[in-house]
Amino acid sequence: MVDQATSWSSNVERRRAFNQWLTGPVLMLALIAAACAGDSGNAALASTPAPTPTTAATPSSLAATTPTTTPDTATTTLAVTVSEPPQSTTMPTGAEDACPVFPPDNPWNTDITEFPVHPRSDSYIDAIGRDGTLHPDFGSEYEGEPIGIPYIVVTGDQLEVPVSFEYAEESDPGPYPIPPGVPIEGGPDSVGDRHVIVLDDAHCVLYELFDAHSQPDGSWQAGSGAMFDLSSNDLRPDYWTSADAAGLPIFPGLVRFDEVVREGRIDHALRFTVSETQRAFIHPATHFASNRTDPDLPPMGLRLRMKTGYDCSGFSADVRVICDALKHYGMFVADNGSDWYITGTHDPRWSDENLADLKRIPGAAFEVVDTGESVITG
Repeated sequence: MVDQATSWSSNVERRRAFNQWLTGPVLMLALIAAACAGDSGNAALASTPAPTPTTAATPSSLAATTPTTTPDTATTTLAVTVSEPPQSTTMPTGAEDACPVFPPDNPWNTDITEFPVHPRSDSYIDAIGRDGTLHPDFGSEYEGEPIGIPYIVVTGDQLEVPVSFEYAEESDPGPYPIPPGVPIEGGPDSVGDRHVIVLDDAHCVLYELFDAHSQPDGSWQAGSGAMFDLSSNDLRPDYWTSADAAGLPIFPGLVRFDEVVREGRIDHALRFTVSETQRAFIHPATHFASNRTDPDLPPMGLRLRMKTGYDCSGFSADVRVICDALKHYGMFVADNGSDWYITGTHDPRWSDENLADLKRIPGAAFEVVDTGESVITG
């Protein structure tokens, strides 16, 4: 078992601009093609496909305990038809075929409105900070830098590349379908978490890397990596990490622009960070990243819910959508980092002014729910 307590901090100040893929000759060729066809440069760029070499991805088997199910569930859908160019962090929409982001009875998609309050709720909220406030660790930019975790959708014939891992004993071995120019959290020069998230829309498999670095020979090195079959409820083995400290997938818990602004609804739980966690986890988490044994500290996988009576009516429309998700689906403790930081995707369309209303919501607006899962200690 690897103790990674010092390896998993998340800080908004470390987010750096990620690299642009369609530049130089590629951009020029696209514009020339558009001019020849009598169309606009934007149309040419929109029709330029992402590279699609030829090896299909095959997920590894991740045997573990199946989470408890409830009848009040929803399915979050990953709609895909065309792979976006690698600089994009938005999901293609309007597809006839779609990848569900886990089954309807998966914990991420389970409505917890009627779940009982955990007997240690007050202690956990006090430990995280009752007087602290939520903070959006995503948006369009912060001090001129893009913020949030990017991702990319690839087709089933995307070339797979070898990946070596620092924590190989807790990682799913490669190869992984990582395209050239894939966006890295914080950008190619980041010294932060450097997450890489790839969704294979043909096989409905999610690939995630932590501390990812490309190599001159086309391979990658990473701290850890995980593959998730989006049609399955299987968890990672107990005491295994993922690309996240808690052993959870990252993508399902991200706040995404299209959900909030276009659809006006989030049908899944969110993820957030806290500064101090317990040497313990609760399923669906499978890993801890702390040596602290204080029972009042939150374990990884702890699930919080916004109190039903908390009034969000005075906030922006974007934040009201997020409030509704927090009341119905809640949020998981997923990583060590700044207290109450909620994670989402980078998207230049976000209104940072609207998202700032999250900073008005105190920790006292939340309670911890009892999901029926036991606290597993090390």
